[in-house]
Amino acid sequence: MNSTARSFADRMAARRSVRHFSPEPVPLDVVEEAVRAAATAPSGANLQPWRFVIVTDAERRRRLREAAEAEEIEFYRRRAPQEWLEAVAPMGTDWQKPFLETAPVVIVVFEVHQGPHTPKPYYVKESVGIAVGVLITALHLSGLATLTHTPSPMRFLNEICERPTEERACLVMPVGYPADGVTVPRLTRKPLSEVMVRR
Repeated sequence: MNSTARSFADRMAARRSVRHFSPEPVPLDVVEEAVRAAATAPSGANLQPWRFVIVTDAERRRRLREAAEAEEIEFYRRRAPQEWLEAVAPMGTDWQKPFLETAPVVIVVFEVHQGPHTPKPYYVKESVGIAVGVLITALHLSGLATLTHTPSPMRFLNEICERPTEERACLVMPVGYPADGVTVPRLTRKPLSEVMVRR
């Protein structure tokens, strides 16, 4: 058990978010298996209030990028607090989101709320958050890179992904291989002593 736990922690410690993707296609069955794993996550009343939309069509990815960048320009120029801009500056993020078009797969994660054909869900954000964590883990362990992107507002995603109004987008995740020569910011993670408390 110790060996398994240590090995898993080490593999996850090597995971990094990537903002520059290769356009090289990825095996879609691998992506589908990762979604299958994500769908095993616990959820309030076992209602599984999630929908994973796999976007591979190049024209749809282009539209997604254009719509996301329009929102991001507005956010970065007018709505973002200065302290937030300073916090993300080391990561080099800005309004430009080419990864939404370059990555061969983009997964749009929707929360499923009550609608004509869906019951009232419970603990939606918590349930979907756990599922996304499993999804990121499954993709990483399969050898694929990811990035979590949260444009705001996200209503444009319903139109692009052709989803009903009771589904509300909460996350956009490009998936693929890192681009050749890609680098990531030199970030450190808090030591276990800062994030874990024993009582």
